[in-house]
Amino acid sequence: MARTAALLEGGSRISDYVTLGVVARMFPAERVEASLNATGKASQRQRDLPAHVVVYYVIALALFSQASCREVLRCLLEGIRWLGRTGVDLRIAGKSGISQARTRLGWEPIRRLHDELVRPIAVEGTRGAWFHGWRVVSLDGSTLDLPDDPANESAFGRPSTSRGTAAFPQLRFVSLVENGTHVLFGTRLGPCEADERSLASEVLGFLTKGMLCLADRGFYGFAFWKKAKGTGAELAWRVSSKQKLPREVELEDGSFLSTVFDGNDRRRRPEDGVKVRVVEYTLDGSRDFRLPPAPEGEPSYRIITTLLDPKAAPAKELAALYPERWEIETAFDELKTHLRGRQTLLRSKTPDLIRQEFYGLMMAHFAVRGLMHEAALVGQVDPDELSFMHAVRVVRRTLPHFAALSPHGKSPQSTPPSSGRS
Repeated sequence: MARTAALLEGGSRISDYVTLGVVARMFPAERVEASLNATGKASQRQRDLPAHVVVYYVIALALFSQASCREVLRCLLEGIRWLGRTGVDLRIAGKSGISQARTRLGWEPIRRLHDELVRPIAVEGTRGAWFHGWRVVSLDGSTLDLPDDPANESAFGRPSTSRGTAAFPQLRFVSLVENGTHVLFGTRLGPCEADERSLASEVLGFLTKGMLCLADRGFYGFAFWKKAKGTGAELAWRVSSKQKLPREVELEDGSFLSTVFDGNDRRRRPEDGVKVRVVEYTLDGSRDFRLPPAPEGEPSYRIITTLLDPKAAPAKELAALYPERWEIETAFDELKTHLRGRQTLLRSKTPDLIRQEFYGLMMAHFAVRGLMHEAALVGQVDPDELSFMHAVRVVRRTLPHFAALSPHGKSPQSTPPSSGRS
């Protein structure tokens, strides 16, 4: 499929709106310092690579996946000298010095910074981000190949295949995506054999009231559903056709109310169940939905939702919304393929540096998506209409130009455009 040209209304390009260092604006220096202080990782004495510089370096590694470690550092330091202290000369360290600096930093401050700042960014004017006033997000997981190192295999494992084991160790991660902007947030990682639902239990903490979360049938479980519902977010998840959902109340739009129970509870008292609304439908080969479902034997979809009022969320609209869940697959593809290019493996050779690099990768993706969201708002277009790879190239070109920034993330001559945070 041909890529959509990265053009905005009137022929403007994303690059026309880049006036500041994208990464530094999304992750301001003062927030970096706060994260380092909170985790006890701030540099206690002057080094060639202070901790706050290494934080930006970890993010830059993801943006320049094809370049050597030293070349990435050289590119970064050309523009990041404003982060240093007066009279300090930041030198380009060797490979060993870079590794030591990353090891001193660890992964905890990177994840803390990620958790604090990588959040949904859609505003009221963001096209494709809302459903009847709810912010649409999706939940899913994926994997990443790691360097073939005994320490990585011990920490993360190696998946089994039909002919033995895979060529590389893998990590598994679960994330939420803001559908309208493709921002991945709340991400947690673990060994490749980790159960996605277990990882997702931590991710659920990033759901909030005002969100509508979509998920595939692999995530449904009574306890997990109750935990997700307890966040205050609304849910619309696909469930298996084997799930028992008695038709308790038929609704005017073809959906019906039912009650779900813990499968291990044989008593099934009404007060122990959770009321849900069920939308069953089939597709006739297009986006035309048939409610109620076709006769037995024809493929059908079953969605359960916490949105019990059919007037607030009509059944056909929910059925039309559910395919948007696949937006998270597009975001994963951006993260794993387009951002990293031909680099099929992460660079790091130790488990702690793998975790550090992984969250740096997530933050780099967020920075690019933040830029695209700003451009989409200016051009009054859906962020999906812009090219992710064009935005990556813009960030790579502009990263060395941090010199125009003050330590507060503002240009001496101008005020940056809104980041689009809600």
